[in-house]
Amino acid sequence: MSKRIKRRQFLAGVAAAGPAISLISTTGTAAAQTAPASSIPPVPNDERSLNDMPPQTQGKSGSDFMIDVIKTLDIDYCASLPGSTFRGLQESMINYGGNRKPEFITTLHEDSAAAMCHGYAKVAHKPMACMVHGTVGLQHASMAIYNAFADRVPMIVLTGNIGNSVTRQMNVEWNHSAQDQAITVRDFTKWDDQPQSLQAFADSMVRAYDLATTVPMAPVLITADGDLQEDTIPPGMEKKLYIPKLKMRGHPTGDPALVQDAAKMLVAAENPVIYVNRYARTDNGPALLVELAELLQAPVVDSHGRMNIANRHPLNHSPRREPTFANADVILALEPVDIWGLTNYVADLIGRPDLPPRRNPNLKIIHIGSEMLLTKSNFQDSQRYAQVDLSIAGDAESTMPSLIEAVKSQITAAHKSRFAARGQKLHEMSAKFLDAARQDVAYQWEARPISTGRMVMELWDQIRNEDWMMPTESQFISDWPFRLWDMNKPWHTMGGSGAQGIGYNTPAALGAALANKQHGRVTVAMVGDGDFNMAPGVLWTATHHQIPILYLVHNNRAYHQEVMMIVRMADRRMRSNSPNLYVGTKIEGPNIDYAKIAQGYGMYAEGPISDPKDLAAAIRRGVERVKRGEPALIDIVSEGR
Repeated sequence: MSKRIKRRQFLAGVAAAGPAISLISTTGTAAAQTAPASSIPPVPNDERSLNDMPPQTQGKSGSDFMIDVIKTLDIDYCASLPGSTFRGLQESMINYGGNRKPEFITTLHEDSAAAMCHGYAKVAHKPMACMVHGTVGLQHASMAIYNAFADRVPMIVLTGNIGNSVTRQMNVEWNHSAQDQAITVRDFTKWDDQPQSLQAFADSMVRAYDLATTVPMAPVLITADGDLQEDTIPPGMEKKLYIPKLKMRGHPTGDPALVQDAAKMLVAAENPVIYVNRYARTDNGPALLVELAELLQAPVVDSHGRMNIANRHPLNHSPRREPTFANADVILALEPVDIWGLTNYVADLIGRPDLPPRRNPNLKIIHIGSEMLLTKSNFQDSQRYAQVDLSIAGDAESTMPSLIEAVKSQITAAHKSRFAARGQKLHEMSAKFLDAARQDVAYQWEARPISTGRMVMELWDQIRNEDWMMPTESQFISDWPFRLWDMNKPWHTMGGSGAQGIGYNTPAALGAALANKQHGRVTVAMVGDGDFNMAPGVLWTATHHQIPILYLVHNNRAYHQEVMMIVRMADRRMRSNSPNLYVGTKIEGPNIDYAKIAQGYGMYAEGPISDPKDLAAAIRRGVERVKRGEPALIDIVSEGR
């Protein structure tokens, strides 16, 4: 028998040959041995024998070379829970690769592993990897991959597969393999491949990283064949293998002539408005946006897809979104996601009628964005098609410097005078936003269940002098952080989930905290109880890897979004007095103790806290834990929103 024997070929040979089998000695020499059938211990169907693998011949395995490839791509972490289809790759990562760049981050669910990649990339500005086990692991991870695709965030997904049906073990390995494994997520990944040789793996991994990190960014998937991982590299072959050098490319920018046209429209406008959603791609993005807004003295409306502009900047008029749009004669939409929704509205009424346009009939729209450069036909994240007056295909942040220069070249002294008068009015209006929000919070300060406004303000009092980040969505807590806090650093927040898939916030926040760890930032995540219940295992990951993060569980004991939906339906149908109104939406009977869950995972936790007077001290103790490098959780019994 060849010294390059495959484990699965060895097993297949045993089955074919019966009791007469060839074994490999510890020195690698083949020796024919015959054993009576009675002396061969039976192998239970549900267990793997620990001694069925002959000693490996000296040499480098395929997965060792795969790790060599991955190490060239500046991937710091790989989140995963173990799976047999990538066992060769995992063993090479932790032993041959020294468990460093990438470091194996152990999770308890594939969806959490992928969601951690999502949050990490938006803070680190580079992708993280996750490994998922065959067909079943990829299906588990699919929701988190879809969120990242809809959010245009890069991640590297690695999955294992036993492509050769002859070498699969019976039962499980068949169930966990596929002819085309990537088809599960192909409609919401940018690219995938299943390389059939080690050289092809090297080419594909570098290509995948290149594609994932070039705008429009998105997840990519590489399937690593099980035999390719576990086989030794044939003598002489290793010298022929090479790893292509990755050269980071620039991102697509808008056509210069069209950028000049956009500048002319903006300078000539009486009431230009800048709308941003997934605009800021790097830490420099907010500064460029502010420079343009201040040149024009134009208001900015931010949908918080990224950290685009400081919330207290006097030109940030997000709190008066509708009046700002209603007054606009030109809207500059930067990576807007939904252009049609800027000017139109579908009423939530029977028949879903289109309502008349809500804007200035002479409104002009300029669109700069990359979302149309990556569209798939099945999943409908592309939104409704909208007419615009000037559409510029390209990355908005990369295009911004040329737009700023084009605007500067158009501005005259007369323009500056007009812009200054406009800016003065905008400054006067914005000065009232914070006072109005504080009055709203004060109104419910002593409320029970604890108001979300108080929860947010008590947290703010504890972190305001720290280097902090809030990586979670805020629409479920009435956007209080954007209304009350001073969010002025590029990392203070990172936007939402992309596809609004519940279960994103808890693990994505941990991915963000992993990226923040090297900076010593205090990561504070306010997560809903519904979201938390979909991924509680991330608490174990946070504790095991000592990732500093403070979770505040917004424990309203309901899927409150759905509570509102069912109440709306019942009102429409005149059944709002039904005793069954809250069936299927409340998380009660029994009430869940999230502090005990966290403690069970080994994390410091307090709660459930129902008295608002106890909240400040509990949050302070949690922040102190995080500053010491530990994770912590506070369970807060709170109002719906």
